[in-house]
Amino acid sequence: MPDIQENKIIRTLGDGLVLRRSTQADAEKLGEFNQMIHGDDSVPEDSIGQWTRDLLEKPHPSFGAGDFTIVEEQASGRIISSLNLISQTWSYDGIPFGVGRPELVGTLPEFRNRGLVRLQFDEVHRWSAERGELVQAITGIPFYYRLFGYEMCVDLDGHQSGFEVNLPKLPEGQQEIYRFRPASQADIPFISAVYEHASKRSLLSSVRGAAVWEYELSGRSEKNVQRLEWEIIERIENGEAVGYLAHPWFSWGISCPVQAFEIKAGVSWLEVTQAAARHMWEVGKTVCEHAGKTRQAFNFALNGSHPVYEVLHDNLPRIREPYSWFMRTADLPAFLKHITPVLEQRLENSLITGHSGEIKISFYKGGLRLVFEYGKLLTAESWQPDPKNWGDAAFPNLTFLQILFGHRSLDELKRSYTDSYWSSDMARMLVGTLFPKKPSQVLGIA
Repeated sequence: MPDIQENKIIRTLGDGLVLRRSTQADAEKLGEFNQMIHGDDSVPEDSIGQWTRDLLEKPHPSFGAGDFTIVEEQASGRIISSLNLISQTWSYDGIPFGVGRPELVGTLPEFRNRGLVRLQFDEVHRWSAERGELVQAITGIPFYYRLFGYEMCVDLDGHQSGFEVNLPKLPEGQQEIYRFRPASQADIPFISAVYEHASKRSLLSSVRGAAVWEYELSGRSEKNVQRLEWEIIERIENGEAVGYLAHPWFSWGISCPVQAFEIKAGVSWLEVTQAAARHMWEVGKTVCEHAGKTRQAFNFALNGSHPVYEVLHDNLPRIREPYSWFMRTADLPAFLKHITPVLEQRLENSLITGHSGEIKISFYKGGLRLVFEYGKLLTAESWQPDPKNWGDAAFPNLTFLQILFGHRSLDELKRSYTDSYWSSDMARMLVGTLFPKKPSQVLGIA
C-alpha cells in the first residue's frame, strides 16, 4: 500500500476547516485524538493511541500513512474529526473478495451533527471502490453506521464463560499432555495451514497470507490494543504442534478471553479444549493480577459458533450473545456476479438443480433481478419495483444482506420483519437455496 507523504487537502469545508489525508507526521497528534475519543476503562491507557501510531509509523500489510481522513482546523492545526480505511481480503465460501474496513471513527463533541463523518465516509467509500473492494465492513456502536448504508449482519464478539466450578479437572494422578508456548515466525506455515482448514467452517473469513501473519505475530507495538498473544499448542511427549490460540495482553474484567483457537485435523477437540481452559485459567490469573483485578472466570470469545461451545457446552454457563459487523455492498449485482460459482454450486446440489427462470427481489426502494438458465446465472442486475409489481420476494431496506451473508434464514427474517415475503414456493426455495444460513467467524485485519 503506497504511503501518501504530502499533506494532501481533499477539500475546504468552510468555517476554517479542511478535509485532508494523513501523513506519518500526524501519528502523535492523531494517536492522542483517538485515545481521547475512543479510550475508556475497558482498555489500557494509551492502547488505542498506540494502535493509531502503529498504523501510521509501522509497516502494515494493507495500510498506508495516507489512509486516515482528517478534518482539521487550519488556524490551530487541531484535529476535529477522523476515520480510516484498512483494506483487506475476505472469502465468501472460498471465493476471495476485497473489503474496505473503516475504523477509528470519531469527532470532537462540539463538532458533531455537522455531517463531518458523512463527508469522510463518502471519501473512504470512494477509495474503497477505486481499490476494487466490493464490500465494506466496520465494527462499532449500535445503529450508527446504518446511516451510511451498512447493515448489521455478521456475528462479532460473542463469548461464553465458565467459573472455577466449571473448570475441567484432570483425573487424579494424570498429568497434562499438552503445553502452550509463544508462537514465532517459524510457526507461520503451521498457523496458516490450521487457519485455512478452520476457515472452511465459515461462510465469511479473512484471507491471511504470510505478510498478515508476520504482522500479527510481531508487527504491532507491545501496548497496541489490537495486539494478541499467539501461542502454539504442543503434545508434551513428542513436541507435535496440534493447534494455536490467541488472547489479549490485557484483561477483560474478570478474565482473559481466548479470541482465536483452532486445532489441526485429526486431533480431539475435547482433549485440547479442556487443556486450553485450564491454561487460560492460569493466564487469566496473571493478567488480571497485573491490572489489579481478581480473576474469576475463563472465557472463549469466539463469536456465535465455534466447536468450543459444543465441547464445553455445560461448562460455559455465562453466555453473551454475539454483536454484529456492519456490512455494506454498494453494488450488489457486481458482488453476486463475483460469487456466481458459489451460487451455481448451491443450485447444483439442491432440490431445484438445473433451475431456469427469473426472480425479482424487492427492497421496496430498489431491487434485484436474477435470471438462471439450466442452473447457470445469466443475469444479475438492479431492478426497480413499483406498487403494481413488488416482485417475487421482498426484504425491506438492507435486510437482504442478512440473508446474503448467512446471518438469518428466510423464516427468521420473516419473523423479525413482517413486510418480508415470497410469492410462491419456487421463490422461497430459490432464495433459500442460493442464500442458506451459515455462520461466519471473521478475524478481521486491523
